[in-house]
Amino acid sequence: MRLVVTEPAERTDRPYPRRWWALLVLCLSLLIIVMANTALTVAAPAMTEDLGLSSADLQWVIDGYTVPYAALMLLLGAIGDKYSRRGALVLGLLVFGGGAVFGYLADSATAVIAARAVMGAGAAMIMPATLSLLAATFPRGERARAITLWTATAGLAIAAGPLVAGALLEHHGWSSTFLINVPVAALALVGAFVLVPPSKAADRGRIDYGGGLLSVVWIAALVYAIIQGPHFGWDAQAVTAAVVAGAGLAAFVVWELRHPRPLLDVRRFADRRFAGSNLAVALFFLAVFGAFYYLTQHLQFVLGYDALDTGVRMLPLAGAVFAGSALTGYLTPRVGMKWTVTAGMVGGTAALALLTRIDSGSAYGDFVVPLVVLGLAIGLALSPCTDAIMGAFPESELGVGGAVNDTSLELGGSIGIALLGSLLATSYSGHLSDATAGSKLPASSLETAQDSVGAGYAVAQGIGDRARQLAEQAAGTSDPQQAERLRAQAEQLAGGARQMADAVGSSFADAVAHTSLVGAAVLGVGTVLVALLLPGRGEPEPEQAVEEREPENAGAR
Repeated sequence: MRLVVTEPAERTDRPYPRRWWALLVLCLSLLIIVMANTALTVAAPAMTEDLGLSSADLQWVIDGYTVPYAALMLLLGAIGDKYSRRGALVLGLLVFGGGAVFGYLADSATAVIAARAVMGAGAAMIMPATLSLLAATFPRGERARAITLWTATAGLAIAAGPLVAGALLEHHGWSSTFLINVPVAALALVGAFVLVPPSKAADRGRIDYGGGLLSVVWIAALVYAIIQGPHFGWDAQAVTAAVVAGAGLAAFVVWELRHPRPLLDVRRFADRRFAGSNLAVALFFLAVFGAFYYLTQHLQFVLGYDALDTGVRMLPLAGAVFAGSALTGYLTPRVGMKWTVTAGMVGGTAALALLTRIDSGSAYGDFVVPLVVLGLAIGLALSPCTDAIMGAFPESELGVGGAVNDTSLELGGSIGIALLGSLLATSYSGHLSDATAGSKLPASSLETAQDSVGAGYAVAQGIGDRARQLAEQAAGTSDPQQAERLRAQAEQLAGGARQMADAVGSSFADAVAHTSLVGAAVLGVGTVLVALLLPGRGEPEPEQAVEEREPENAGAR
């Protein structure tokens, strides 16, 4: 067998022999693009201190990746279908790796945001390519198992990101969290040529660039509005983006309904299995990304774990994802996807409900059970949904199918971070205001402390530093009366610093509990909707999808 695989997957008369090794390459590619987001949550404090980032800067450092990532996937998935899915993967890895190098060299907020945007564009090529290549390479009988491993990798990446970033931050600066992506991308790049067969649609026809442009506009505008509005207020920019998103979506739907070869046939959403699966993916990642956003902050700021310790303590989530994935492989063929997915979403709701018990006295042990339950829920629910979404598309549109799945995932995650993150900030600010009522804390210091839990502890530390300075002055003065006065001021400030730190910790814990309650309510209502949408076991697939996939499955028989 040649070193570089040149025979297209569609032309083989039997399953590709190295398909499981190819899956390893696809999962490795998936791993780095998911870790690029989760690792940053741990590196953010060091980056903020080094670059002097404002809260707005930090928000766009995180979300500069999300906007191009979500907006470009549909169009790039279709282009990959037509010209080369492996080519899209390779180009995406090159762009992603280049953006990582740019991020490593960046020395300003603007440069880091630009680097993250470049990485997001690369991820928009990689993500749909991994799923489309998986579907093209594996025969239908093995595809569900392969997708289960793909989904488990995504769950692993959620927990592995903080662990890898924490290990790097022990001895290196925040920029190392960018550079670590480069050797992994290079390894995946080599593996793409050696192990992944080329693939493209047999008859994709002309690409609907009009629909592609409209999809980029409305998704980018929607993600921008989701980020800008809740975090920075519904100013003219946020409102304009929301209006553009609504108008763009309406134009996209009308265009696709009338186009003879649409980028995405929106009529597919009339299929209950397809619509329910997309809704489940979006809602699940709304809950997962939102919860992850505040759990890592609680572990680092309130419980005082460093970056590495935080990563280690997220590992129960990763292990539970693999256990849940193994369980779904056993349950889904026996009870059907409706009950497996519903059980997973019930588990996710229960995990968030357990987090409502968090208070100022909670230790890490109080987080272990919710993390395990959430991991099991991810493994149970997401693989069947991804398999159902990919199964709704013919061979000529596998890249678009992967993009639809991943867009649902990314939109759900963006809404989760924006919605739950905004609610967390509001709740924390309100609780802190109540907890410090009657104190002599200056209004400016309270306003600073209300900005974030990190800022709150910084204010407490500043008060403590001032107390130590006064104590040192008292020890060094020869005037007994002045020394006594300075010691009294130092003791008062030291007590104020302890009270402030306690108020910040308890306020954030209360905010976590309140936010988790809202998240559980949202996911609980979504669970009911998904359960009503998904068809029961044994209901046939839409005839069009089955007929269109016949050529794809023929070679695997």
